[in-house]
Amino acid sequence: MHSFGYRLNALLTFSVTILAIICAFASYSDNLNLPSPQAEIQVSLTMNISANLESMFTWNTKQVFAFVAAEYETPLNALNQVSLWDGIIPSKEQAKFWIHTTNKYYFTDQGSNLRGKEFNLTLHWHVMPKTGKMFADKIVMSGYHLPEEYR
Repeated sequence: MHSFGYRLNALLTFSVTILAIICAFASYSDNLNLPSPQAEIQVSLTMNISANLESMFTWNTKQVFAFVAAEYETPLNALNQVSLWDGIIPSKEQAKFWIHTTNKYYFTDQGSNLRGKEFNLTLHWHVMPKTGKMFADKIVMSGYHLPEEYR
């Protein structure tokens, strides 16, 4: 006969194995979701951010971290980013939004690299699942231009 400790150990091992299999299945099933987010950003002295990130949410999504960055090239660096706004979207109900705001962070140009140059505004997002790996992607909106003279 097996002792009580041996039986408890076998039951615990079996339970943890089943839990690991369920978590692996949950993580894999999230790959079947094909998100199709939409966004539009307008900039003046303020920003109008309109986005629909509802397709990012599945039963396995805990929250989505989103941020808007101005991206541009310089002779020294192929990619420079200036973060302008960020936010955490905790639920699908809050994933379709329109925000009229000033920049959350200053649009600081290190040097004079942006004077009279074009730049892109990019909406980045990181999907944080309840189980499994994080997923990140972005939408790039090009054609923004800064004047030759500004402070």
